[in-house]
Amino acid sequence: MSNTSNFRNAIREAKTQALIGPNVIANALPYLGAGLLLTALGTYGGLQVFSANPGLFFPTFWGALILELILFFVASGVAERGQNGVALPLLATYSLLSGYTLTGLVAVALGTPGVGLPGMGFAALGCGVTFIAARQIGSNLSEQDGMALAQTVRLGVIALLVVLVGQLLCSFFGIYTPTWLEIAISGLGVLLFAGVAVVDFYVLPRTYRDDQYLPAALSMYLTYINLFVFILRLLIAINSRN
Repeated sequence: MSNTSNFRNAIREAKTQALIGPNVIANALPYLGAGLLLTALGTYGGLQVFSANPGLFFPTFWGALILELILFFVASGVAERGQNGVALPLLATYSLLSGYTLTGLVAVALGTPGVGLPGMGFAALGCGVTFIAARQIGSNLSEQDGMALAQTVRLGVIALLVVLVGQLLCSFFGIYTPTWLEIAISGLGVLLFAGVAVVDFYVLPRTYRDDQYLPAALSMYLTYINLFVFILRLLIAINSRN
């Protein structure tokens, strides 16, 4: 799961902030869209490598994952300082690498009966519908309700991260999650990141000025990707059980 430090910092800053960037969401959306297109391109390239040379894919996957994590911290720091000219190519590269590291999950989805391309399209559509609804809800939250939701969702995301780390550690010892538990974890992830989407539309205009659209776009990008991942995981788990 992608790093949530920006999300936690934004919540803390929003506690004492009025609306300082009323247009930051609108300014960020084109960059969010471009980032998602680059992610799709990175995934397509990863699938080509995976199908043509699986032996090459796995070492490049780990290299891409490490570089992706480094770029996240570097690019987000540069974007926070308002150096958009430097941050933009870094974030573009980060989006491509993010797509490459999603290749494994996408390959599993494509190979799972009942999921495939229609399931991936459903996951992407579900994210889009969630964001449309979240913008309407989050933009109209009161300060008290917005901060209460933000704190609740934050605690939920931390708990989910602990569960995912435990799940990963168990897999190293050959202990795999039962299907029913995978469905529960994935469903919880979907609900939590739908909540994060609502919080984004409440927090971001209170955290970033209109010209700070790149860090706002990165925050929404992380929410969208994580929501997509958990919807896809849920579909895979349900159809694997069937």
